[in-house]
Amino acid sequence: METQRAVLRPVVLVVDEDETVRNSLKRSLETQGFAVRGCTDGAELLNTGELPGTDCLVVDYNLTDLTGLEVLGELRDRQVSVPAILITRRPNQALRDRAAAAGARLVEKPLLGDALAASIRDVLAEHPRPSLA
Repeated sequence: METQRAVLRPVVLVVDEDETVRNSLKRSLETQGFAVRGCTDGAELLNTGELPGTDCLVVDYNLTDLTGLEVLGELRDRQVSVPAILITRRPNQALRDRAAAAGARLVEKPLLGDALAASIRDVLAEHPRPSLA
């Protein structure tokens, strides 16, 4: 029974170059009921074979190899339609508009309280995936 319950946990893939941030988000989201995996940068995400089992992406905008929006654009070009949340500090209106146009929700850092988990739940409710049904 425990194994079945673990399978039903939504899978979140966090992409952030800062290992401390990645690990912190992993711990925080796991305590809120998510299964969490991590990638260090955009290239790793684009080359990972784990996307089919992912229910939601959390991508830092400020990656050194590609911006978070460039990564999401590449995924969309590949017909990958995993719901996504873009995280960043001090976003301007142009970035907010670009994230919305890319179909990504934007959550501003610092990630206080359960704002990120609540946004993930909202995104999952808007885009139910067969793995969660």
